[in-house]
Amino acid sequence: MTTTALLTDTFREVMAGVCTPVSVVTTLTGGAPHGTTVSAFASLSLDPPMVLVSLDRRSDLLRRLPEGGRFGLNVLGSGQAPLAAAFARKGDDKFAGVAWDVEDGAPRLAGCPGWLACTVAARVDGGDHVVVLGQVRAAAADGGAPLTYFARSFGTHRALVA
Repeated sequence: MTTTALLTDTFREVMAGVCTPVSVVTTLTGGAPHGTTVSAFASLSLDPPMVLVSLDRRSDLLRRLPEGGRFGLNVLGSGQAPLAAAFARKGDDKFAGVAWDVEDGAPRLAGCPGWLACTVAARVDGGDHVVVLGQVRAAAADGGAPLTYFARSFGTHRALVA
């Protein structure tokens, strides 16, 4: 095994040990909704409110997110693993049978404990991904346990007993 392959494999194992939140990033193009599951997003700034989302360069959604465009960040809840799996696959029919509406110019999935409507502020190259910086335009917090991804499987967060 080459040094590069060993580093890549070890890096993949280290990252599998990092618990990440799961969300679905959505947008509208020509009136049609599009979305993809991501586990690489984070809060970036409080003033102004901003987030960052990492999308694979080959992502269909990425090419639908021009600078200044709108996108939704639907933070999934612990009972929404099937929704995460559905939006992780390829294809344009991901919204079939999914309850959603348009709010502040972005598709909002029903039942998510957290939701943000964002405007693309910038796109930054990052290896085989592009980091999309989004300025938050609207937000809703409905509460509930989050869906997380850890050790290549879905789960949720539980507080430690003091």
